[in-house]
Amino acid sequence: MRHCSVQVRGLLTRDELDRYNALMEVGSYLESQDRRDLAYTVQKEVDILILPAIERLKEKGRERDRQTEAYLEAKRLMEEDDDED
Repeated sequence: MRHCSVQVRGLLTRDELDRYNALMEVGSYLESQDRRDLAYTVQKEVDILILPAIERLKEKGRERDRQTEAYLEAKRLMEEDDDED
């Protein structure tokens, strides 16, 4: 079973995290029983489960980019004002 990143796990809701942990436990058990065919199905469910958290992580990145752009624009305007003086 493949775990998702710590960043994604940190953005899972409590319910999503509980379900994620349960699915990972089931998948690990299935792998230990050499039932990789069933573990594959569980992994697909995990992949679907974490999609909303991945989107939340992407949105955090986009928001950070917007804030950086606003900061740089404000800094550029301040420098232009200083140059005019």
